[in-house]
Amino acid sequence: MNDQRSNLPAGAQSAVTGNTDVYLILGDPVEQVRAPESFNLIFATLGINAVLVPVHVAPADVKAFVAAAFTGRNIKGIFLTIPHKSLVMDMLDHCGELATLAGAVNAICRDAQGRLVGDLFDGEGLVSSLNSFRIGYTRKRVLMLGAGGGSAAIAASLVSTASKASLGAPAEIALYDPTPGKASELANRLQGAGTSRVFAAACNDPAGFDVVINATPLGLNLTDAMPCDVERLSPEAAVVDILMKNQPTSLVRAARSRGIVAHPGFEMMIQQAHLYLDFFGLTDAAQAVARDAGFIRQHIYPQEMAQDLQFFLQTDPSLLSTHLETT
Repeated sequence: MNDQRSNLPAGAQSAVTGNTDVYLILGDPVEQVRAPESFNLIFATLGINAVLVPVHVAPADVKAFVAAAFTGRNIKGIFLTIPHKSLVMDMLDHCGELATLAGAVNAICRDAQGRLVGDLFDGEGLVSSLNSFRIGYTRKRVLMLGAGGGSAAIAASLVSTASKASLGAPAEIALYDPTPGKASELANRLQGAGTSRVFAAACNDPAGFDVVINATPLGLNLTDAMPCDVERLSPEAAVVDILMKNQPTSLVRAARSRGIVAHPGFEMMIQQAHLYLDFFGLTDAAQAVARDAGFIRQHIYPQEMAQDLQFFLQTDPSLLSTHLETT
C-alpha cells in the first residue's frame, strides 16, 4: 500500500471522509491507549488521509471481530493491546519471526494475496529505548514483571539481540507472573532461542537484578499495588515501566526518589512507530519518523516529565525538532 497524502499543510488535522484509511486498535480495557494520539498526530503531520480508532473488544469476541473487520475495504490494519496479543495467533496465515517466537502479535494486516499477516514490535521498541537511554542489558540479569503479550515481546527481543551486530543478550531473563504456569510456559517457549538463561521466577523480588521491567497492568489505576518492592532494588539497577497511562507511575516515582534510573514506556511506543508504519505499507512515513520522532515526544511526554525530553536534546538535538520535513 502506498502513502496517501492529503493537500493539507503539515500539522493540519484532516477530516475523516469516505476516502480515509481506517486503522483500529483493539483492547480490553482500551481507555489507557496512547497509540491513537501518536499515530493520528503522525498522519496529520505527514498529510496522510488515515485515522487510528480505539475499539473496546472483549477477549471472547476478538477473533470474530478481527475476521469481520477486514471485510471492510477501508480497514487497512489492526493494532492489538492488552490482553489480545496472544489470542489471535491461530487465525493468522503468517507471522514474523519474533511474533512466532513470542507467541503474540501487536499488528495485523491483510497482504496482497489476501492473507492475514501479523507481526510484533513491542520488544524491538523496548530494546531500542534501552539503547537510547544507555541502559546496559548485555550479560546482565533482567527481571520481567508479567508474562503476557508485552512481556513475551520484550523477552523475545532481548533473547534475540545476541544475533544482532554489536549487541549481546542478557545473561538471565527471569519472568514473574502471579497466574500459575504462565511464566513457566513463556520461559519454556524462549529457553534455547538464544544464549540467555530464561526461567520463571518464584516471586517478584527485584533484589540482585540489573534491569527491572514492569509489563503488568499494575499502575493503570492509581490505587494499584506496586508491581515489586522498590526498596529491594539495587541502587545501580534500572527500571522501565511500559505503561502509557498515569506516567510517571508510582513505580517510576518511587524508583527515582531513591536515585534509581527509571523511565516510562513512552519510548517503547515511539521507537516502534516506524516499524508499524512500514508493516502497514506507509514506507515514506516510516522513514520520516525513523529520522525524527521529536514531534511525537513533545506531544506524549507530560509537563512533569519535561526533564526526560532534555535527555534527548542533549543526546541529539534533532530529536526535539518541532517540525518534521516530509518527502
